[in-house]
Amino acid sequence: MEKSKKIKLFIGLFYLIMVSIFLYYLFSKFSFQQLTSYDFIKNNIDYLSELKKSNLFLLSLFFLLFTVLWVFPFLGFGSPVALLGGFILGKWLGLILVVLGLSIGATFLYIFGNYFLKDFVREKFLNKFENLEVKFKKSEFNYLLIYRFIGGIPWQLSCILPTLFNVKVRNFFLATMIGIIPQTFLIVYIGSGLETIIQKNLEPPKIMDIISSPNIYWPLIIFIFLVIITIFLRKLFYNK
Repeated sequence: MEKSKKIKLFIGLFYLIMVSIFLYYLFSKFSFQQLTSYDFIKNNIDYLSELKKSNLFLLSLFFLLFTVLWVFPFLGFGSPVALLGGFILGKWLGLILVVLGLSIGATFLYIFGNYFLKDFVREKFLNKFENLEVKFKKSEFNYLLIYRFIGGIPWQLSCILPTLFNVKVRNFFLATMIGIIPQTFLIVYIGSGLETIIQKNLEPPKIMDIISSPNIYWPLIIFIFLVIITIFLRKLFYNK
């Protein structure tokens, strides 16, 4: 128990220090007003467009590394980086890199949890999720795939909970990569749509102009429909 507390303290301090360093560096270069201005966003879109044309490989590699680090060790969740991926790289390349980066980062987080947090996770969550142990023993990969698809658990915790069931690292990685594709694609698609809208508008678009764009409202509708389906599936999956 004492070991778990020390690990939690270390993770919390590390995360706080890294975020503080990032924010200090960011705001030492730009003011808050600059970062939130439409001209700043549009000018950087133009810069990124030129960068994609001149060095797509380097940009893709940097974004992949950023996505991995976003999950582990920074403990970020998927939606912001998926929006960013679509915004910067477009829906198809963005989808590939976001899914791959999130899956690698989640796997690193799972391995870390398996080595250092296993006893703590069992103590806190085994009673709540012990009904899943039988399911995972029946078909580890299939149930991991369903578990990843339906979500319903905070991203960081969902990466560590499978330590309860001693799942194989390979199965965890593949199930994560396949299971998160539908939701990730829709969010990446919205990010790509936002980039297209900003490219076409010299002035900041109104919120209704954004929502009424087919690049935004179709993935939003499908996403809402997908959320409804997953809520229903969660009740079946987590039912004792």
